[in-house]
Amino acid sequence: MTDHVVFDPQLIRRFDINGPRYTSYPTADRFADQFNPDICRHWLSHRNSGGARQQLSLYFHIPFCSTICYYCACNKIITKDHGRSAKYLRYLAREVALQQSFLADGDNVVEQLHWGGGTPTFLSHDEMRQLMAITRRHFQLVDGGEYSIEVDPRKVDHATVALLGELGFNRMSIGVQDFDERVQEAINRIQSEAETMAVIDAARANGFKSISLDLIYGLPRQSVEGFERTLDRVLAASPDRLSIYNYAHLPSLFKPQRRILESDMPSADQRLQILSLAISKLTAAGYVFIGMDHFAKPDDELAVAQRERRLHRNFQGYSTHSDCDMLAFGISSISKVGPTYYQNVKTLDEYYGLLDEGKLPVFKGIELDADDIIRRSIIQSLMCHFELSFPAVERAHGLEFKSYFATEIAALDEMVQAGLVRLEEERLVVLPPGRMLIRAISMVFDRRLRADRENKRYSKVI
Repeated sequence: MTDHVVFDPQLIRRFDINGPRYTSYPTADRFADQFNPDICRHWLSHRNSGGARQQLSLYFHIPFCSTICYYCACNKIITKDHGRSAKYLRYLAREVALQQSFLADGDNVVEQLHWGGGTPTFLSHDEMRQLMAITRRHFQLVDGGEYSIEVDPRKVDHATVALLGELGFNRMSIGVQDFDERVQEAINRIQSEAETMAVIDAARANGFKSISLDLIYGLPRQSVEGFERTLDRVLAASPDRLSIYNYAHLPSLFKPQRRILESDMPSADQRLQILSLAISKLTAAGYVFIGMDHFAKPDDELAVAQRERRLHRNFQGYSTHSDCDMLAFGISSISKVGPTYYQNVKTLDEYYGLLDEGKLPVFKGIELDADDIIRRSIIQSLMCHFELSFPAVERAHGLEFKSYFATEIAALDEMVQAGLVRLEEERLVVLPPGRMLIRAISMVFDRRLRADRENKRYSKVI
């Protein structure tokens, strides 16, 4: 289904609007501050009350970084003090125990685990062992599950990679961004090709099943020629997956970005040229366009899952597993349980204070209504498979599609005329020129966005 993608600059300029990334629906900006943690407890304890056991996924947010990257918009804490991470792990243990205590007996089987950041490899070897021991004390990690970690090659040696393999990790995401030294200087992330390749080699030597490299386009001082050199070096490493993220320059929201000079930013045309180059080089090298910013080798699990229509999308991006419930731990992390999403508080003081009181450290969330659940399934199908079956939606939700979504079908007309999508009698098909604009297409079905479609809280879709 996803054998190719067409890059059309004119269509991209026409439809490149501000919009969500749809790691959830409704999106996190729709979560309400008055969300009641009692709702969390209810759905945690009734997770499998419908009969079939829902898979569990765990996410741990490790917010610490020893240095600051100017482009970063993550919730992080810049420090070199491991006393802070030691305390954080003590409270993570409390939160894990608290959330797990609300689950039904025997409901602790985990098929996915992810450590994100910040910089998870900020943790010392003993701290990594401690966090995994905490996890295994409360949950059963199945053999052959998907256990991944984000890695900063500047902070990792062969011994650390070996330890990660020993702890059970089998997938690794490595931040590269750009190998151009001028770009690295502008974003305060000096990272040599040699240290990056050493981590890749170590991961392969220690049995990691999948290695993904993350690049960013639109960074200061980037050029088409410089990024092509980066792509050539990256392709020589032959990663299983590649992510090419769009840098969203929002200095009014993210203070570190204020250190980036506006005069160093590439123009809109240069950004498109860089993206076009990346797509052409990756597809020529045999990578499959999965969607959004993601590419994978044809035999990688992501590409296989997409061909077999098992691909899913969650807060960590595209996933090979079905629609898991996700328990998330640590500041600002977001859980998904049943028809709810809930997010933890964003500061350490708030996090520690609520756990000291024996309370879930939740500050906002949402309980989906029937319409939200229908639209979530539609956006999932579009984002993962580039098509939507009307009869499948009707069977799952007991509605007449063309009547229920008459407004949306009318709103698709401009995209139909532009050749982004094809509207058939029983399905909507995203055409190759529309695949790069899948966020904009999905937005048509976002009822909650309709009132403020151009909201500047969102980045451009390209």
